[in-house]
Amino acid sequence: MSSVLFLVLLLSAGQHGGQGALGCWSSCQRHVQEQALRARVCQLCVTTGRADAWVLELGRTRGLPAQEGLRSALTDPDWRVRWAVLRAQAKARGHTEPRTLADWVAEAPARDEVLACVTAARAAASAGKSTAAYLKEAGARGGAAAARVWARREAIREALEVEVYSEQAVLRGEALTHLATFLGRPPARVLLESMAQRPEAGDPAAASALLSVAEKQGSSVGRMLLVEAKPPDQALINRLFAVYSADLEKLQKGLASLDIAERRATVQSLRRYGPLAQRELERALVDSEAQVRRLAARGLAEAEGLPLLETAGRKIRAEGSSLDTRRTWMEVAATEKVCEPFLLELAHDTGLPADTRGEAVARLADCDGGARRRLQLLAPFLEDPQGPVRAGAVRALALPRSPEADAAVTAALEDPAPEVVAAALEVVGQQRQAARAETAVTLLGSPHAQVREAAARALEWIGRPQHVKPLAQTLQEDSVASVRVAAAQTLALLGGPFAASALSQALAKDPDSHVQHVARRGLERLGFRTP
Repeated sequence: MSSVLFLVLLLSAGQHGGQGALGCWSSCQRHVQEQALRARVCQLCVTTGRADAWVLELGRTRGLPAQEGLRSALTDPDWRVRWAVLRAQAKARGHTEPRTLADWVAEAPARDEVLACVTAARAAASAGKSTAAYLKEAGARGGAAAARVWARREAIREALEVEVYSEQAVLRGEALTHLATFLGRPPARVLLESMAQRPEAGDPAAASALLSVAEKQGSSVGRMLLVEAKPPDQALINRLFAVYSADLEKLQKGLASLDIAERRATVQSLRRYGPLAQRELERALVDSEAQVRRLAARGLAEAEGLPLLETAGRKIRAEGSSLDTRRTWMEVAATEKVCEPFLLELAHDTGLPADTRGEAVARLADCDGGARRRLQLLAPFLEDPQGPVRAGAVRALALPRSPEADAAVTAALEDPAPEVVAAALEVVGQQRQAARAETAVTLLGSPHAQVREAAARALEWIGRPQHVKPLAQTLQEDSVASVRVAAAQTLALLGGPFAASALSQALAKDPDSHVQHVARRGLERLGFRTP
């Protein structure tokens, strides 16, 4: 073997199932003796990346060397190789795979009995069936073959448990799945019974196997263990929890990463732990990035074993939940196809805080439905006695624009509740309603900081050079830092010498560090160097 080819095989080891390219190459070299044939079929281990590729190619090859190679491969320690031989034979004979498998199991001599029975158990399990159900398709010999397999169930269990605890992590999950399918029992139960007979040193491998199964099944290890756990299992479950706790401790660092992609990946990993990762998932529920929040919410729903909307309803109504948390659950609920009835129920629930009801109304804009129907739904909420609810209804008017919606925004700009006026200004900015720019400038003088901030942000979208002066005055004189921040951000976008002068003064004199930071960024955007 050339050094280059050996390097390729070595780098590929452990991939593509249990063997990897190196194991595939070794088994091919072991069973194919004729040199020209060996050179032709063994290279498929590298070019296809499939452990069984060389076997299937051998099955398509006529001649004694190929047949001898197939007979030899039927004793290979890797079940995939043995199964590939049977599949090749089935194709060559025009038989079904279950029939060829049953013939082999029924005829196998005592020395090969366990190999044949393990192959049958794993082939059936890989098809998602019990051995009896799979071999039922084999015809007359199916029943006898299934009985022979079941009679050797302890040997099969032992063989599969060896792979559950294998040093090769890639083998563990599949082995546990196959063993559980063969025995007709949940994977968590099978694993706990196995752990009871093994020292704690093997717990990391056992935990890894269950984690792999959970990932393949779209479940979580926490959920699987909660469903299966019995009081006598407590000590065993604690051993698994110790392994998973160490995993979760490592994953916590990912939640604090500045890299959004890393935080997303971390939350995806946390979902595999289910209830065990509840604290970490709840932390991610208020992440600054929407996709991270949504993944966390779905992970928490999965952890409880409930549909998303049912979980969202419970969390929103939970005593002591923060508005940020409730807002996230409504944000996620709004992505569901049947979000409208859910959000309407929350919006009409007068037992909920007004800000929560308002958020539910605002999220109706994310649900499917025409503009006219949406206006009909929002009409009663635009007249609600609670300001936050009216504000939510106004925010839901943002898209699409219509004469009726414009009239509602006009009325909202004169509403006595500052949150409603702020919501109207938000819609004005989103819809680029340049004709309302002077109204926004006037509202920079509102007695309510919430309104002043919203006016400054609206001018970011509809402001003109003549609006720089009132914004500069706001930046210089407003007593609320968040309002000054909004004014600085808008000035940086509008630009011009007067805006640059105002930002320079804010950088030098404003007492708030955030305002100074925004002013510095604004000056840099305008092409000025800052200290």
